[in-house]
Amino acid sequence: MLLTALLAVCLLSLVLPGLDGTSTVGARFEPPSWTFPLGTDALGRDLLPRLIEATRTTVFISVVAVTLSTLLATAIGIAAGLMGGPVEVLSMRIADGLFAFPAMLLSILVATIVGAGEVAAIASIFIITLPLMMRVFRGATRDVVHRDFVTASAVGGARGLRIAVRHVLPNIGGAVAVQATYAASIAMLIEGGLSFLGFGVVPPAASLGSLVQEGSAYLTVYPWLALVPGAVLAAAILSVNLVGDGLRDALDPRDERSMS
Repeated sequence: MLLTALLAVCLLSLVLPGLDGTSTVGARFEPPSWTFPLGTDALGRDLLPRLIEATRTTVFISVVAVTLSTLLATAIGIAAGLMGGPVEVLSMRIADGLFAFPAMLLSILVATIVGAGEVAAIASIFIITLPLMMRVFRGATRDVVHRDFVTASAVGGARGLRIAVRHVLPNIGGAVAVQATYAASIAMLIEGGLSFLGFGVVPPAASLGSLVQEGSAYLTVYPWLALVPGAVLAAAILSVNLVGDGLRDALDPRDERSMS
């Protein structure tokens, strides 16, 4: 329900007027009131539309990055599980190498190379979530290819791509959906951390992490500037994790969560 509400607000903000988060509309640091439900920031901008813009940016970056990493991880995982040999060894060693780096350190490294902005955030999330899913999808593929119906299909003349599309992909679809959901929560956390450190979204654009960073300078005197976007970010991550838990239980109650 909470995730649905957040997504609905993000979509409605694209079509409803009066939700420009960059316009200066009031005095600086006005407290929450009927006119400004969440108060104003250091430049007099209404925090409510700015919060909606920030939520939309965080969700957009997370969805794009996780979609890209899921597609590539699925292709590599299936190829490694089906072909085995050098393909499997090489892909898993690459995954292990990326997985060995601390997530935030790797994010900062990528952002330093690419340059701060949405592209840096997407690239960082992509590189961090990719090895986690590659390993899971390779394992799921290996479980499927040893089943009798795949063996029978191979005996009947099916090869490579046909087996992957007709037999493997439908049977690991549940694992793909669950891991992509957990990756989305990790993506929001990474994006928030990068923007908080100044390597993510560049002002005047806003994300939830950048709003927390801006508000943290005034935490003791105007706490709502940091606490509100922080609470929204925490709620978004929690809601995505709950969706992942539900998908895991519905699709395979015996499976243990791999990315938690």
